[in-house]
Amino acid sequence: MAIEHLVIHAPNVYQGGGRTLLAALLRALDVDAKGHLLLDRRLEIPFSAPCGMTVRTFAPTLAGRLRAEAFLPRVAQAASRVICFGGLPPLRPCRGHVAVFVQNRNIVGRTDVSEYPLKQRLRIALERLWFHRYSKHADQFVVQTETMHDLLRRMLGRRPDIRVAPLVPEELLQPSRALSNGAGKTYDFCYVSTGEPHKNHRRLVAAWIVLAQQQWFPSLCLTVSPREFPRLHRWIADMRQQHGLNIDNVGYVTNDRIDEIYACSRALVYPSLYESFGLPLVEARGHGLKLVAPERDYVRDIVVPDECFDPTSARSIARAIERLCRGDNARRAFIDARGFMSSLQAA
Repeated sequence: MAIEHLVIHAPNVYQGGGRTLLAALLRALDVDAKGHLLLDRRLEIPFSAPCGMTVRTFAPTLAGRLRAEAFLPRVAQAASRVICFGGLPPLRPCRGHVAVFVQNRNIVGRTDVSEYPLKQRLRIALERLWFHRYSKHADQFVVQTETMHDLLRRMLGRRPDIRVAPLVPEELLQPSRALSNGAGKTYDFCYVSTGEPHKNHRRLVAAWIVLAQQQWFPSLCLTVSPREFPRLHRWIADMRQQHGLNIDNVGYVTNDRIDEIYACSRALVYPSLYESFGLPLVEARGHGLKLVAPERDYVRDIVVPDECFDPTSARSIARAIERLCRGDNARRAFIDARGFMSSLQAA
């Protein structure tokens, strides 16, 4: 059964894994789809909306977000399927069936955000309050792993309908290419990630310093934006210079450039302390890269890494890198964007 009227509410999604998954969802829309797309003005994806879908964009400001929240109930109809793709339930009750796609681990569970800048800590506190107070406006919550399901169940307690739908872009569901032996590769390792503190770049670079002290200098590609994360970007540059590290920080990258980085790399090192899903692990495996990742539930929800480490220890990361260099993984069944939409229709 087709969705009669679809509303995708994503006024705060424009980068990282959220952008990748949203782009996959938009590309999968039927040509005769009808409804509304409420998007972030910063979102840059090659996409032409179906003729029956009205697109409205909102400024990345508090005022812009509030305008998006006020606009949502006006366009939702009794027959609507509303997908809140930004992880937060609507501020106001909406007609139709409202599903909230929850990807943000900082909202779900008691993650430590003490290392975040004050502005980000305030935003996370506001989002947690928003989520708790207005979760009653959602008919369903959708997560990508059993770990997130359990965290959300404990958080909300009394209810609700929580569905596990491990959405990944369709191209990642194709058979993996053979694991590379490293011939012709530019980088030994890559870490495709933004620069939030839980992404753990500082311990990763510290691990590279440990390796340098052993006179070993594996190459590493990072994607930390100097505009979004200037302090981290400068620190990485300083560490590279002081210790002679073989690190190339290419800054913010588009989806096409991400594919190029994977194609030029032998392995993905992924030191993030926590994730709701960890899409780069799936992307890298799809490109045939080996995986070095933390011994964390969020990792084994989706892949079996080639080597594991303690993400709180730079030395543990360094040793995992050594083990991999001295020397087809099982994974859960993912679904593409069309399967994701079908799972919502079945609710």
